[in-house]
Amino acid sequence: MCIAVFMWETHPLYPFLLFLNRDEYHSRPTKPLGWWEGGEILGGRDVQAGGTWLASSRDGRLTFITNFRELHSRPHTKTRGHLSVRFLQSKKKPIEFAKEVVKEADQYNGFNLILVDLCSKSMVYLANRPKENGNFVTEVSSGIHVLSHANLDSLWLKIW
Repeated sequence: MCIAVFMWETHPLYPFLLFLNRDEYHSRPTKPLGWWEGGEILGGRDVQAGGTWLASSRDGRLTFITNFRELHSRPHTKTRGHLSVRFLQSKKKPIEFAKEVVKEADQYNGFNLILVDLCSKSMVYLANRPKENGNFVTEVSSGIHVLSHANLDSLWLKIW
């Protein structure tokens, strides 16, 4: 997934609006939007690794992830799309889940992860790059935000 623009707690009727485009790795096999086995997760699916770039659950939780652009990816790392699945399968608050992921974030190539619980009006952003800044976890403030292959709301070629 390459770019997401979203409004969080700014619209009078809709607390969350998301515009998202996934346009990388067209050759990587995916399943389109649909209910997963068990009927609790709705989203597209990465056929190769089993994760997802965007999905939601019946209980008002949603997550999406982007890759952090790096010159060299490390082979044999955990697949980032499983982070989204694990969040939706857990019952943890977004901030709790993010703090748990920080402990293992170095086992993944670079990522930006958004975790949302619409019922509790909680949104958290987690990034594991750039490495010199350490892992970054923060509550997302209300407003219009952009996420691509760099940190949340940072200037990036696709954003301009």
